Amino acid sequence: MELRLDGLGVVTDGRSLVRDLSLTVGSGRVVGLVGPNGSGKSTALRCVYRALRPTTGTVTVGGDDIAGLTPRRGAQLVAAMTQDGAVDLDFTVEEVVALGRAPHQRGNQALDGRERELCARALGRLGIRHLARRSALTLSGGERQRMLLARALVQEPEVLVLDEPTNHLDVRHQVEVLSHLRGAGLTVLVVLHDLNLAAAACDRIGVLSHGRLVAAGTPAEVLTEELVADVFGVKATVVPHPLTGDPQLLYSLGSSV
Repeated sequence: MELRLDGLGVVTDGRSLVRDLSLTVGSGRVVGLVGPNGSGKSTALRCVYRALRPTTGTVTVGGDDIAGLTPRRGAQLVAAMTQDGAVDLDFTVEEVVALGRAPHQRGNQALDGRERELCARALGRLGIRHLARRSALTLSGGERQRMLLARALVQEPEVLVLDEPTNHLDVRHQVEVLSHLRGAGLTVLVVLHDLNLAAAACDRIGVLSHGRLVAAGTPAEVLTEELVADVFGVKATVVPHPLTGDPQLLYSLGSSV
């Protein structure tokens, strides 16, 4: 299902955080948002999962303006994994993951057999089945990230919105999580700080700077030495990955411009 951001703008306390952002995420595609700290990436994502109402513009999923959807219908269409996904209650990991079914249930309805299997598969795919009975309060940062992603997946959304999903993950789990996103068949909008991970995981990349979209296209089209210098203020050499051909950026100390 296609996700569209059309003329999105966010103004808070007289400061423009996002300015006239238009971006399309095609059905089943993975689109990354990259940019320096404070460039508006997380603010744009908050508009998509309705934690923030844009000052101007619209967000549509499958042609429907999400502002007009009920909270339940919106949660059935869009699932989010945020940077500040704290878990404050002493739930087990499997209980937290099962909360992803809430938009599809009424009241305190118990999970049926299909839903229990859906939760078990998500735990297995993200390598945390052995943590199912552990308290979520005892998890490491990386384990918590994978638990929250499992919860988002069992929500069975059409659109998945992720803000730095590889935070706290070791290299192995970074690769596994991003590979899973590529194979999930969902429409994915993801914020990533690591440009090399973005190049490997995303079909297209949008670059934000000072709240504006300054470039959009395939990783090879966007991640150029000139753009990295202009937007991120560092010198980098771009080389093709020896196995995939994806652009990879090589930095050196003292390379700021």
